[in-house]
Amino acid sequence: MKPEDLQRLVTLAMPYGKYQGRLIADLPGAYLAWFARKGFPPGELGRLLALALELDHNGLKPLLDPLRSRSSPGRT
Repeated sequence: MKPEDLQRLVTLAMPYGKYQGRLIADLPGAYLAWFARKGFPPGELGRLLALALELDHNGLKPLLDPLRSRSSPGRT
């Protein structure tokens, strides 16, 4: 994992599928687990989905909250 991967989770939207347009960080755990069973897509997207699953599974999603406020200029 690269440090910038965490920032990508809160800025990159899912490009296809049931949750198209939703931020990777906001994908439901069950959807991420489905990908884990079926196989993550290749490349950056698969790597980020696997990271999102790890964060969700270990209850670490709140660690992304400070990055969310940094990625949205209007948020405090």
